[in-house]
Amino acid sequence: MKKVVVLGAGVMGLACARDLAGKGYEVSIYEADDRVGGMSAHFDFDGLNIERYYHFICKPDTDYFSLLAELGISHTLRWRETKMGYFYKGKLYPWGNPVALLKFPELGLLAKLRYGVQMFLSTKRSHWQDLDKINARDWIVKWIGEEAYEVLWGALFRKKFYEFTENLSAAWIWTRIKRVGVSRKNLMHEEMGYLEGGSETLLKALESDLKLKGVPIFLSSPVSKVHHANSKITGIEVGDRLISCDAVISTIPLPFVNKIVPDMSQDFLKKYQAINNIGVVCVIFKLDKTVTENFWLNVNDPEMDIPGIIEFSNLRVLETNVVYVPFYLPHDHHKNRQTDKEFIAEAKRYLKKINTSLEDDDFRGSCVSRYRFAQPICPPGFLDHLPPIKTNIEGLYIADTSYYYPEDRSISESTRLGREIAEMI
Repeated sequence: MKKVVVLGAGVMGLACARDLAGKGYEVSIYEADDRVGGMSAHFDFDGLNIERYYHFICKPDTDYFSLLAELGISHTLRWRETKMGYFYKGKLYPWGNPVALLKFPELGLLAKLRYGVQMFLSTKRSHWQDLDKINARDWIVKWIGEEAYEVLWGALFRKKFYEFTENLSAAWIWTRIKRVGVSRKNLMHEEMGYLEGGSETLLKALESDLKLKGVPIFLSSPVSKVHHANSKITGIEVGDRLISCDAVISTIPLPFVNKIVPDMSQDFLKKYQAINNIGVVCVIFKLDKTVTENFWLNVNDPEMDIPGIIEFSNLRVLETNVVYVPFYLPHDHHKNRQTDKEFIAEAKRYLKKINTSLEDDDFRGSCVSRYRFAQPICPPGFLDHLPPIKTNIEGLYIADTSYYYPEDRSISESTRLGREIAEMI
């Protein structure tokens, strides 16, 4: 029986290991964190069990739905009508439907019509290949013009992508538009999904299923080196232990690959090094009041260093109001040196500006989660820059969220890619 080691216990690694075990392989999983889940992992937020980073489900997430059905937990999936808003120049506007667009006072009628047409046609487009090598800014400006781009997209891009703003793939942006755009009841009403109990419902079901299949998960066990000889995998190194295996599947962020497989082909290593990522510092609040009625609020305000907030309790029914305030930051940005306390104070100030009725006593709890490799940067032609998942070392397979391209990060994409890698073995 072939012995396979999976690096990383996020959904991609768990889904991959599950399928391999089902095919009869001897599989084990090694995770550096103290829990499974990666960016979908939960934590104890003063008695509330919730995700460290927000997650939501859209209607095109078919791979997610298939996994839920196989695990027997489809009954935990819930759909809820949600709203979107736009905070622009100190004012809160409804957003996300034709009436809201037409009432928005900061654009002329022609720009609004052009924007509406682009959004509508994007949801009807069925292929991305002809957008792959086109710059997202150029694609958007061609449709809606420079002024509308600055009002609706430019500031949001700059507050998430910084120096990478002018070099994003139109195909990648389009898939984001379409995934959310088709998750609607009708033209006027958006609908998003969540699991009862949150993402941990899925993670617990996967853990239980893997246990039944005899797959051990070793937590707090970072792999320091992947060993190979004669261009063939021989094992891994964890602490002072050498563990033999026939194949290694790495689902950890690509920037770590150079550290654990330093002697692999320079062509592969250079391609991994060339992929840029944006990190995130995510402030999470418990509040007595809602900030707005929206699940997703885009923010375009010169006094705020964020592209938006996510009022999670306007999607998933919770015992209290929960808001995520994400600061997206390049690894060398000076704000990374701020303390958690400083980020909390800044995010609190932003929420009080959005909703001026909020008082200090309305804030019942806060915490900060940080992740260095939250968002891969996908420039035009990104697929051409990725080395193949199956490397030139026999038995070594490497992928992370970069390989979702042109799709964005989601649990559904993690599931799809993990299962596709299992099929490669």
